[in-house]
Amino acid sequence: MANDRRVSRVSSLIKREVSQMLLYDIKDDRVGAGMVSVTEVDLSGDMQHAKIFVSIYGTEEAKTETMEGLRSSASFVRRELGQRMRLRRTPEVVFLEDHSLERGDKMLHLLNQITYIKDDEEDYTKLEEE
Repeated sequence: MANDRRVSRVSSLIKREVSQMLLYDIKDDRVGAGMVSVTEVDLSGDMQHAKIFVSIYGTEEAKTETMEGLRSSASFVRRELGQRMRLRRTPEVVFLEDHSLERGDKMLHLLNQITYIKDDEEDYTKLEEE
């Protein structure tokens, strides 16, 4: 079993290589339907399985189409990783959609709404005092 530092280094290298593949090597038209970025790579302790989390910007239809394209290109990505990286075994690759950016954006929007409501209440109380 690999130590944590090595797993971390290999996962960041996989993230970089997959990002490069998304830009230049994956020719599937479905992947280009939405803007894709790799947000995180979760590599198992024995480095046999890699969950690649991607964030997709676009409509729901484009997101679905892009995920289908990524899932169908998983074997290509694994083969390319095997050629680019010098590992005993290339990990199995699974693409998962990351919704954390959308949730964060939604939370910021809600916090901004609360701030605006609070500011409006303060302005209203100042008007009542005058």
